[in-house]
Amino acid sequence: MSKIDDDGWLYTISSKRKLIDFNFKEIWRYRDLLFLFVKRDVVTVYKQTVLGPLWYLIQPLFTALTFTLIFNKVAEIDTGTVPPFLFNLAGVSIWNYFNTCLTATSDTFKTNAAIFGKVYFPRIIVPLSIIISNLMKFGIQLIIFIAFYIYYYFIIGAAIHVDSSIIFFPIIVLLMGLLGLGVGMIISSMVTKYRDLKFLVNFGVQLLMYVSAVMYPLALMREKLPKISWVVEYNPLAYIIETARYMLLGTGTFSWFGICYTIAITFLIFLLGIVIFNRTEKTFIDTV
Repeated sequence: MSKIDDDGWLYTISSKRKLIDFNFKEIWRYRDLLFLFVKRDVVTVYKQTVLGPLWYLIQPLFTALTFTLIFNKVAEIDTGTVPPFLFNLAGVSIWNYFNTCLTATSDTFKTNAAIFGKVYFPRIIVPLSIIISNLMKFGIQLIIFIAFYIYYYFIIGAAIHVDSSIIFFPIIVLLMGLLGLGVGMIISSMVTKYRDLKFLVNFGVQLLMYVSAVMYPLALMREKLPKISWVVEYNPLAYIIETARYMLLGTGTFSWFGICYTIAITFLIFLLGIVIFNRTEKTFIDTV
């Protein structure tokens, strides 16, 4: 049997991969497929629904209104000079981006098993398309936030202001997306073997929201519950949301330690997610 020379092939598909392999060149080669997946995610989510894309607007508004009634009116959580509704809307909008990225990517292998089993393409494209499509949804929700910001600032005269650090806001959004992508890829890989883990994701995400400073200032947790405030302070999501509100509303605190800690944890989880995802994609079709 003669030895086959692979140099004559234009592309070589092999199961042998590096431990950390995020092949940007290959992803760029399949960019058209990436855009098709993004279009699919945007168009099909609310297809054959009565309100359609309006759900992008209704969900954060009603959530922010519910938080305002329960946490600010009933529990009397003080948001300072910032209107409670606007305070909650900022937190909910940022949180929703992480929430949708995590829950959608956590079922990647199971949802796309039929496609993965028939044709080759970089599997990482699917979770990447989810992150990009959710970024478009986040942009719509951000426009709604800006509209209410203008209303409260010019009509109501609320004492709010945009901090000069707002130029770094895209970095905060990027960290939220990478964190959701990393955790989602880890969970998606585990779901291939442990199906019941999927049922715990939605429940776990709801619990995570309450320890991520979405509906209260981070300083309030330190003041009221100092003994267990470490649960929130060691949560990178809490620093992301707190920093985002500081940039958008000029309220809360800005911590360089919190930002550096969040960046380190985010990239650690993201790299771990890539490693586990790459290892799982080789054998998942036998267990799904």
